[in-house]
Amino acid sequence: MHKVAFLAPRLPFILVSMKCMMVAILFVGSLTGQDWGPAQFLVGNWAGQGGGQPGQGTGAFSFSPELQGKILVRKSFSEYPAANGKPASRHDDLLIVYRDETTHGLRATYFDSEGHVIQYIITTSAGGVVFASEGAPSGPRFRMSYISTGKNTLKFKFEIAAPGKEFAPYIEAAAHRQP
Repeated sequence: MHKVAFLAPRLPFILVSMKCMMVAILFVGSLTGQDWGPAQFLVGNWAGQGGGQPGQGTGAFSFSPELQGKILVRKSFSEYPAANGKPASRHDDLLIVYRDETTHGLRATYFDSEGHVIQYIITTSAGGVVFASEGAPSGPRFRMSYISTGKNTLKFKFEIAAPGKEFAPYIEAAAHRQP
């Protein structure tokens, strides 16, 4: 009884302190957002170089949680110098990764500076993730693969398949994490 009597006057303070601590824990949890599963390794800033049909180029991209961790946003650009009679060019894009409400699987919507809008389903592959486009069989298909090659390095491949054809590489690149 003596111990309870000692705590009784401090009980409102203790309860308020515990409530504040719970709010703080929930707030910190909301900042970190959800676990992006097999795509978690992509979170951060990256720079790289590669080549393919557009030519040899350099670029950078970032994957960052937004909207209190409910979406993962990739902002990306690549630059290609003038070569072989082609003028210098730049490509910018934005990709929004989210969890499907029904399946809870990862999906993404892609927008670029050329006016493309592409819906992707995200699956796991050995050491990485694959973004495969959805769409009518009569249209082209697109596939982006990110494969982790180390804690701070990855390989990227973008492939295109014409209707009724197999995927063919369009761009292949290597990237490293930036501080």
